[in-house]
Amino acid sequence: MAGPCSARLQGDVAAFTAALRTLVNNPQFSDVMFVVGREQQKVFAHRCVLACRCQAFRGMLGQAPVGSQDSSSSIPPQGPFILGNVQPEVFLAVIEFLYTNSVTLNSHIALEVLTSSVEYGLQDLCKLCVKFIKDTLSVEQVCEALQAAVTYGQVDLQQHCLAFIEGCTAAVVRTQGFRELSDVVLARVLRSDRLAVDELDLVRAVREWAHVSSAVLERPVPEVAALPVKELRLPLLAPSELVTLESYNQQDLLIPVENIAAAWRAHALRRGSGVPSRLCRPRRGTRPREHHRHLEPHAK
Repeated sequence: MAGPCSARLQGDVAAFTAALRTLVNNPQFSDVMFVVGREQQKVFAHRCVLACRCQAFRGMLGQAPVGSQDSSSSIPPQGPFILGNVQPEVFLAVIEFLYTNSVTLNSHIALEVLTSSVEYGLQDLCKLCVKFIKDTLSVEQVCEALQAAVTYGQVDLQQHCLAFIEGCTAAVVRTQGFRELSDVVLARVLRSDRLAVDELDLVRAVREWAHVSSAVLERPVPEVAALPVKELRLPLLAPSELVTLESYNQQDLLIPVENIAAAWRAHALRRGSGVPSRLCRPRRGTRPREHHRHLEPHAK
């Protein structure tokens, strides 16, 4: 006689997801509440859903209430939990994902949802955010996206952002996002050979960035710019441009004197003597100058 058979059959996933979506921020049957953002917006949820979907919420919701005499109480707290540093729209996107395994994003919240996904350890949500950011990247937002990618170790997003910047560098360096890059990320951008902008324009952009950073960080211009300035390819500039550069440099000391001296030496010796070879290599957007032929590695 044949033994019993068993099988797992899949019902309508869309109907199941739609049903769970009706519970998102629904006070009916809710057993936990969050007060979110400066607006102190109330968000209702269900402990069992949050706990089974997210380890971070499981830890939060499993703690005994503040002031409880019994730290081993089996009754989790109902809140309210105060989350003052996150936008309600961002938190609701996280909640939507936990209930439905899908998320509604827009360009205003995508980076913050990415931040929350990392903080809550939600790898699948993180992947959805990265895909959306890559698909909707713009000149105005690419630097902010790159900064976030570096901060959260999203290598694929970093590469995508750098390629985007290389394609429209002249426009990107004029954005507010460019002026808000960290020194480490800016230096990484400046190492690229494929930036579509002339070196003189890059020097100007870095000078503007440095003055903004100096004001925000309340530190001297030479100090905040020390790392990115090492990536400026001064030997590519013509003598007349170096003269103008020296004039500006007397006012803010952006560039170390020895860096400018090395560029002058490259002109005098008609080769990149004593200068790292990468600093003598024209970028994709570098305007040709007569002396560049002397800087090529095999020039005699």
